[in-house]
Amino acid sequence: ALEPLSVGLAIGVASALTGYLSHPRFYCNYVECCPRAGQRLNATALKAQLDNRLFGQHLAKDVVLKAVLGFSNNPSPKKPLMLSLHGWAGTGKNFLSQILAEQVHPAGLRSKFVHLFLATLHFPHHDQVKLYKEQLQNWIRGNVSACPSSVFIFDEMDKMHPGVIDAIKPFLDYYEEVDGVSYRKAIFIFLSNAGGDLINKAAFDFWSSGKRREDIQLKDLEPLLSVGVFNNKNSGLWHSSIIDRNLIDYFVPFLPLEQRHVKMCIRAEMTARGYAVDEEIVQAVADEMTYFPKEQKIYSDKGCKTVQAKLDIQEDL
Repeated sequence: ALEPLSVGLAIGVASALTGYLSHPRFYCNYVECCPRAGQRLNATALKAQLDNRLFGQHLAKDVVLKAVLGFSNNPSPKKPLMLSLHGWAGTGKNFLSQILAEQVHPAGLRSKFVHLFLATLHFPHHDQVKLYKEQLQNWIRGNVSACPSSVFIFDEMDKMHPGVIDAIKPFLDYYEEVDGVSYRKAIFIFLSNAGGDLINKAAFDFWSSGKRREDIQLKDLEPLLSVGVFNNKNSGLWHSSIIDRNLIDYFVPFLPLEQRHVKMCIRAEMTARGYAVDEEIVQAVADEMTYFPKEQKIYSDKGCKTVQAKLDIQEDL
């Protein structure tokens, strides 16, 4: 027969072990969990990521850093955070959205709480707009119910069929709950090339007048973007109720990149590949890029988008 003391000790150990294994934080060491209520972003880590990985975008860095940290530190936001990122391809819109997603959910785009929609992939047919709107509402409702701090990224907004994105308007508005679900902790991000021409013109005008690029402020561009995108028939936000109701917190402009910024991208890519930075190769890759305007050749017409491919060619040589 077992001694009473031995039985009691065994039961105690088993109870303690069961309690430890069933503790939510232990479980979350092995399976991705939604962040706890009140959990804040690491401001130092987010700033370091933006400084070290996003080049030539002082406005976007400043606006997004303040907006995201303010939202994260607010225990009771009145609505979800809604950012609309605008600029030509290769200027860093996707990159910034990935950095932000990684800070909210460490698995980033691989996280089950981060959802990426591509207009040409997920909403390709004009005659299916009604179906897309229903599917989109159901998807967002289900995922926010599972994790209030879900992140939704909509890429290629300039290719989105008008009307589709208005399906999410009820989730972005100032409601405490919609059908029993609160969306106030979610983050929505739009990525669009629409408005890129307006941003490029404003940047060139600053350059032509002898002003520093870093002196461009949000107030110089945001009003142009909101009106320009709203009236752009080739934008998914054309006459959108989301803009009409002022539900986008910030229109974030991404400036065209100069050659010095392209060189920063090249150096970062070389470092990421484990290479020593060779300035001759950096210059050679930068020279392979094309620049505009035709006479001044100030800005890269593809930003940093083709840096990896150009560097591959240099490796082969």
